[in-house]
Amino acid sequence: NTDILGENLGLLSVLSVVCLRSVFGQVSYSIPEEMSKGSLVGNIAQDLGLDVKRLKSGKARIYTGEGTEYIELNKERGALVIKERIDREALCGQTTPCALDFQIILENPMQFYSVTVEITDINDNSPGFKNSDMKFDISETVQIGSKFVLEKAVDDDVGINGLQSYSLSSSDIFILNPYRIGGSRNVEMVLKKTLDREKQDRVSLILTALDGGNPQLSGTIQIVITVLDANDNAPVCSPAEFKTNVKENSVKGTVLTTVSASDADEGPHGQVRYSISNAPKGSSELFDIDEDSGVFTLVGKLDYEKFRHYEIDVQASDAGGNADVCKVIIEVLDTNDNPPTINIMSTSSSISEDVKPGTVLTMMNVQDPDSNENGKVHCILDDHVHFKISSTSTNFFSIVTDSELDRERASEYNITVTCSDEGVPSLSSSVTLTLQISDVNDNEPLFERSSYEACIVENNTPGVSVFTVRATDADWNQNARVSYILEDSSVNGVPVSSYVSVSADSGVIHAVRSFDYEQIKDFQFRVKAQDGGSPPLSSNVTVKMLIQDQNDNPPQVLYPVQTGGSVVAEMVPRSADVGYLVTKVVAVDVDSGQNAWLSYKLQKATDRALFEVGSQNGEIRTIRQVSDKDAVKQRLSVIVEDNGQPSRSATIIVNVAVADSFPEVLSEFSDFPHDKEYNDNLTFYLVLALAVVSFLFITCLVVIISVKIYRWRQSRILYHSNLPVIPYYPPRYSDTLGTTGTLQHVYNYEVCRTTDSRKSDCKFGRAGSQNVLIMDPSCSGTMQPMQSEKTAMTINSLYCFDNKEPLSLDILIKALCNVGHIAPKCLVQISDGTQINDPYSTCHADKTKQKKSRSSRV
Repeated sequence: NTDILGENLGLLSVLSVVCLRSVFGQVSYSIPEEMSKGSLVGNIAQDLGLDVKRLKSGKARIYTGEGTEYIELNKERGALVIKERIDREALCGQTTPCALDFQIILENPMQFYSVTVEITDINDNSPGFKNSDMKFDISETVQIGSKFVLEKAVDDDVGINGLQSYSLSSSDIFILNPYRIGGSRNVEMVLKKTLDREKQDRVSLILTALDGGNPQLSGTIQIVITVLDANDNAPVCSPAEFKTNVKENSVKGTVLTTVSASDADEGPHGQVRYSISNAPKGSSELFDIDEDSGVFTLVGKLDYEKFRHYEIDVQASDAGGNADVCKVIIEVLDTNDNPPTINIMSTSSSISEDVKPGTVLTMMNVQDPDSNENGKVHCILDDHVHFKISSTSTNFFSIVTDSELDRERASEYNITVTCSDEGVPSLSSSVTLTLQISDVNDNEPLFERSSYEACIVENNTPGVSVFTVRATDADWNQNARVSYILEDSSVNGVPVSSYVSVSADSGVIHAVRSFDYEQIKDFQFRVKAQDGGSPPLSSNVTVKMLIQDQNDNPPQVLYPVQTGGSVVAEMVPRSADVGYLVTKVVAVDVDSGQNAWLSYKLQKATDRALFEVGSQNGEIRTIRQVSDKDAVKQRLSVIVEDNGQPSRSATIIVNVAVADSFPEVLSEFSDFPHDKEYNDNLTFYLVLALAVVSFLFITCLVVIISVKIYRWRQSRILYHSNLPVIPYYPPRYSDTLGTTGTLQHVYNYEVCRTTDSRKSDCKFGRAGSQNVLIMDPSCSGTMQPMQSEKTAMTINSLYCFDNKEPLSLDILIKALCNVGHIAPKCLVQISDGTQINDPYSTCHADKTKQKKSRSSRV
């Protein structure tokens, strides 16, 4: 269509002017029209000297402005291929050469290359006529050589493939006469033989238009001629061409020119009528001519950017069919009616704040279809100190950084680009670009204060929060996420982490332990604030922790010294005057401040009228003259209080003796009662001791009874059993009277009895050292074991009243093990001198028998 064709022509003409060169390179290709989709245009990567990887990493793409994208980029192959079918006639019309101009855009860094693809014509269109036939009314009196303009054919192809010639079917009346006006091929029919209506009133001819392609294409139109009666003169245009200029913004109805032609005939044959013939596509809707007056007027909207030149044939004909052709040539004048068009070729919506000056942010193509000064454009930025705009080539602009950026000052920029032409008046257009500044970890966390000082009251609960340190980071997101760390240090040789801790997220300082002001009054530590960037940045701050004193310690009396059971008294002579210094109560308080301010007062006294206590210094003085009537024993109770809230106190008892001599004091204070508190404590401990002793006595008694019962049961078991008689072996000790015997080794004794003895066994454990038995020569055997620390029992003497012979060791052991069951007539003298009578009277008589019937095993 005419409008689309004109728009494409205008766009391509502008592109062909402004895209002839590029900053980085240019390449041209030539391809025929009507290539199939996917056909190869050229290896753009190789021709531009680019690596295929660069096309991928740079996100290469084709920029065509607002035009249709007929060619696409295959980044895998680095080749340009056909994307859409290309019709050269629809794209460029009759304009030659016909070319597609586009840019290839690369990012990181931004680059662009200009590419021109020329579209060559193929003979795909045959010549054609607008109408299917042409009709002429010609008078029979028309002179030989008269010319009749024929409709010209149209061939959308160009060059050799376009319209080349005409031919007329065989006729001896008319011949063809091709001619050119301007650049168009016109044709007319010339009369070569007189017409005779009476012989032939109607003539039919075929006009054929031929192109020069291979194969050759053609188009035809039928010419119908009606022969009329005599009309001797044909109209004549004067002049043959009418030229006029008109502005593209002219309103409808504007008279462009008046076409005039004259006819020498008179009457109806001399009246000339005008009509438009052979008008280019689209012009019939733009222009009109008055058929009677020949006034040529504008009836449509002109557009310089679509069509700048029109050539229109106006036919002037009379009533007899004679005609002449007048040429109307219209030049459309440009007006500044198009503002610049800003096309964003490539842009970055976000950049890092650490980019260097000169970094390309956006590339633009600005087009103005107007001509001359009206089509010249320049672009500016709004006031931005950080950016500038530069022209890389004609109508191509780049926005670059002009200084360093700081996201903390501005995280977003709205950059307005205004492009204006140089027409009068100037037209402009603008576009606003939004640019986000991405963060870089270039700011360290900053604490709100250069140092902190916090207080905590002693005796605090472990884990209580003390205060909060806070740091802020001017960066964003992860780079601004602050965590708090307690730096390693020590306080009095102890790690600071055993005193305080810090919350990593909130910066809250917690007390790990309960503080005691009397042990530590203050300490310092450092807290580090670290962001989450990579690498992380940090800063630290010093924190001084002050421990506040609590009144948790009562006063301690240093003098007079309090003793547990003795009475200490201060002596005051009866001759003491008023104000006599008896003594001074000295006390201290380990607290501090007001908690350590002490005051003294007399709480109780035997005679309040005799003594007073200094409230500040603790001095006890007399407030009157001592008299003989005053008691010797004076008891003063002094209370010492601190100034804390609540206050704590201590009480001291001061005993005062009013006497002139020391013996008098002793006699009076010998029966001085102890403190009630001391007596109460003594009573408590006595009761406790009695309870413990009673418990131990009962426990021992139960154990002894249990052991006795157990042994008795064992003896009953042995009594009813039939055990063999164990032979007797003489003991290994000296049995000679008057001598002493010593056992050679440490022994274990196990005494076994026969079934008739009715006695249980008795076992002695081995002693820890050697035992020595000393035998008395006077028939009184004295056994004195020499024991170590582990020896458990000593028997001093053993007497036999019958024959004064010493008892054998086995009989002695049996006697000891069976007290209450065996009663020989023997007395056992233990260490305290107590004698125990043995009920057995035949102790010595049956000695031989007993030796044979009993056995001792050493």
